[in-house]
Amino acid sequence: MLPTRLVLVDDDVVYCECLSQHLRSLGVEVTTFFDSNDLLASDGAYDHEFYVLDLGLPGVDGVELIKVLRKRTQAGVLVVSGRLGPDVFRQIVEAGADMYLVKPVQFEQVSLAIQAVQRRAAPPVVRAEAWRLNRQQAELQAPDGARVPLSDTDLQVLQCLLEARGETVTRDALRQRLGRVPSAQGDDGLNAIIYRLRRRIERATPLMVPLQSRSRVGYVFKAPLVD
Repeated sequence: MLPTRLVLVDDDVVYCECLSQHLRSLGVEVTTFFDSNDLLASDGAYDHEFYVLDLGLPGVDGVELIKVLRKRTQAGVLVVSGRLGPDVFRQIVEAGADMYLVKPVQFEQVSLAIQAVQRRAAPPVVRAEAWRLNRQQAELQAPDGARVPLSDTDLQVLQCLLEARGETVTRDALRQRLGRVPSAQGDDGLNAIIYRLRRRIERATPLMVPLQSRSRVGYVFKAPLVD
């Protein structure tokens, strides 16, 4: 079983185009990035079903990119790289990759590896523990007991997400709540606000951050959130 869509991150343009064509011929929607920073700066960077990554990338190195992704998604991660060395396999597995193929590799081998990871990627059915928003103390409490200090703006964002009860909060709704107006360049500052909030959560707890973006739509809290 192949994912319906995936991200391919590799600075080899020809390789990217050829592998993308192969995967698209199998019915997979492929989005390509030649620089890891471009992926991280894109809308919905953590919402994709699967990631195929090189290690030697412009921007954030592949190993560090895997660590960032693993903080925010449980999607399958396949590394396809020519990097060799005694510690490479250990580094990528500890970072959170699911499988490693060494270039040169046949495109069919890549698609088979994606299928193998995807078969194992279905998460077990578990009861999701709630995150708690404490407005009096201006903090978010994670299920593991960690406490995340919040700014006034963070509180407004999380209050919107709390009221949405697991549904997506649109960018327009957040703009209205925060009194934000896009600048002449179209920047309303929401991306920076969400980024800083995610970083606060990441620094406080090793749990996956449930605050996710919905490409060109808004944001959703993918875990129970109570007050």
